[in-house]
Order: sequence, then C-alpha cells, then structure tokens
Amino acid sequence: MERAVSERRLFGPGQKILVAVSGGLDSMALLHVLHQLAKEHGWHLVVAHFNHQLRGRSSDADERFVRQAARRLKLPLVAGRADVKRFARRQKLSVEMAARRLRHDFLARAARKRKISTVALGHHADDQVELFFLRLLRGTGGEGLTGMKWKSPSSSDAAVTLVRPLLGCSKRQIQDFAESEKICFREDKTNAALDFLRNRFRHELLPLLVRHYQPALSKTTLRLMEMLEAESEFITESAKAWLDKQQPPFEELPVAVQRRALQLQLFRLGWKADFERVEHLRRKAGDLLTLKPGLSVLRDEAGMVRIRDTKVPEFDAKAMELKLEGQKGQAEFGPLKITWEIAASHAPFAASGKAGSRPCCEYFDADKVGSTIALRHWQPGDRFRPIGMQSSVKLQDLFSDLKIPRARRHQLAIAATASGQLFWVEGLRISEQFKLDKGTVRRLNWCWQTQSG
Repeated sequence: MERAVSERRLFGPGQKILVAVSGGLDSMALLHVLHQLAKEHGWHLVVAHFNHQLRGRSSDADERFVRQAARRLKLPLVAGRADVKRFARRQKLSVEMAARRLRHDFLARAARKRKISTVALGHHADDQVELFFLRLLRGTGGEGLTGMKWKSPSSSDAAVTLVRPLLGCSKRQIQDFAESEKICFREDKTNAALDFLRNRFRHELLPLLVRHYQPALSKTTLRLMEMLEAESEFITESAKAWLDKQQPPFEELPVAVQRRALQLQLFRLGWKADFERVEHLRRKAGDLLTLKPGLSVLRDEAGMVRIRDTKVPEFDAKAMELKLEGQKGQAEFGPLKITWEIAASHAPFAASGKAGSRPCCEYFDADKVGSTIALRHWQPGDRFRPIGMQSSVKLQDLFSDLKIPRARRHQLAIAATASGQLFWVEGLRISEQFKLDKGTVRRLNWCWQTQSG
C-alpha cells in the first residue's frame, strides 16, 4: 500500500486523515497500515465510525470495538448513528442505498467539523470487480464501468476527497496481512445474507464465473476497467476541450464525445445525466427536455445546453351552464362561439348533407345529451371515450397520445352532460356513448368557431 500512496500521491506529508472504520477486516487493516506509516509521513489520523443500527446489539458491539481500537492506538474518534431502515422507508430507497447516503453524509460532516479534507476508505480490488458486474447488469455506460477511483470527491460534499489506498490489494492479501499482524476485527454477519444484491454477486455469481468460465476473472476484469478508465479520460478531456472552443461543429464530433459534452453540461447545471436524457438532447436539437415542473433544457444547434423556464399551465376552473331550450341557440365560451340546433333524426344535415363532413360541426343524440350542458375546460381526473373505443380513458392520456401541447390542453373547450359525462372535447372525436344510432329520435347539431380578437 505504501507504494500506491507514494506513486499516486494519495496523501501529503503532515496531512490530517479521517479514517472510516466499520470494525470489519478491510477497515481495520487500513487503520493499522495508516497508523504504521503515520509517524514517518507526519500524518494525523482521526477514526470515524458510523453505526447503521441494522443489527441491533451487534451494531452497538461494533461501535464499542472501534472505540476500543482507537483508544488502544491513542487516536481521536468521532462516531455517528442513524436508523437506516427508517430512513430507507421514508425516502423510498433500498437499505443499501440509504446506508451509503447516510454514511457518506456523516463522514463529510465529520471531516468539515474537524477541518479535514481527506477521508480514507477500505475498498479493495475485489470490491472493484463486484462493482463492475453490478453496474454492467444495470446498464451503466463506459465511464461507470471504470469503477471506484483511487481519489474522488465525496458524493455528499465535493470539497471532501475520498481516498482508497487498498484499491490495488485483493481480499486475500488483506486477510494475509491481518493474520501476520494479528489484527483483530469483527465479522459482519450481513455480509453473508443473500437478501442484498451485492452479496449475491459475491457469493453466487462471481464464484460461478470463476469456476466455469474464467479462473482469472478478477485479473481480466481489473485490466478491462483500467482500459475503460483510460479511454473514458480521453473522451472526457476531448469533450472539455470542445466545450472551451466549440470547434469542430457539434454534429461532426464522434458520438462518444457528443454524449460526454452533453453529460458534462448537465452535471454543471446540477442535474443527473442518465442515458435517456443525454440521448434526447443529442438527437433532438431544439426539443425541450423537462427536468422538473417549470424547468426544461434544450440543446441548440451549436451543441450547448440551454435552460428554459417553462410555466406549468394551471387548470382553468372557468365554466358555464348552457340550457338547450327551444330549437336552436348560441353561446360564447372564451374565444369560441358555439351554435346548436335540435332537429329530427331523419332531417337533412346542414350544408354537407351527412354527419361528420362539415368542419367544426359534430352531431349527437340529443336525448342522450339532455337539456342542460356544462361548458368548461379540462380538469384532473376527467375521462373520455372517443367513438370506436371500448372503454373510457383519462383525458390526460389521450392528450399525450395525440401529442397535444401542454398549454393547448388547458385551453380546449369541453362539453359535459348534467351528470358530468363528457360528450365533446374540442378537436377530438365525439363520445361513443352519445353518437347517433338507429334509436336516435332527435339530433343535436353542434358547431363552433373561434372568434378573432
């Protein structure tokens, strides 16, 4: 490990280091190695332990064990705890993700409080291999498959650097070191529990691959990760250089550089840059991508991501009651002028001579519609059954299927019966329930036009 520290310049002379110690084999080995080297390099170590409260008395015993180890080595200790399961339920996260987030938040807080910029973690080479396959099956891109870095910013605070001095060591090497140095540690029984996905990889999938497919799996995987990291760094640097000069034109860039340039821009704006978002921007210049209600981004022709504030249309509560009294009449609703007429079912159709062929006119069974109509706009929960469909669907889903712009959806006029059933939506097919049929006695001729001004 000392060689890796020197070659990769993981720590500087006289540096303060917060060492994350769970009490398990890896972190205890890390603590002892750093303690052995501390005097030579002038490092000042602080032990940090986070109690996840996942194993009851065993978790508390881990904390006592780490406190005793710190006391024996005459090192200061900072401890924290949280109810991970409760946090996971509240945030709708897996227990693994909740534990990771709370642990990193604690380490970042502890480092800031003690004015320490570096946190040492006990991840090793076997962890890298597990992470590679975890991310591979989740569909992570090339950059994600490079795995953990020897040095990287904390996900909880970019000002805090996470350092992994054991990343070049295998689990077997760490075990051998612990045995030779007689290092005590506690075994976490949850490491054998197959409820956790990572444990299933560790105990089932990877041993299977080693036995039946590739005995040197760890070696080949780590070599592949190293190659991917070098290629990823090249793509990132190419994207950064392009962002500085924006030459050549975006469309002439290799696809990998296009994606990374867009990804970097989204990161700088503080947004997650998953594959779907990046591809949407890459393929569709000028097309809005919604990040959250009221905020969207687009890629311009030059390849730059631009923010657009998009006001979320509000539901319009405006409504009016229309009485179909007499033979005909008219009404104004917003910019629409609506004219209606009640005719016998066998009467000729106005102007065109048949139903459905006259623009902005529809024909309904007047007795099914009734004499009282509500004119209004779209409201949450509205359902509609266009003619020809077997059942009603949400009006929102119809709008989406027909690609009607969001703002326009809130402007369209709607007509409903006294019982609340929609029989007409401006611009859509009429309702199946109110169409003309062999039993129709009276016909409702319904026409509309948009008034200028």
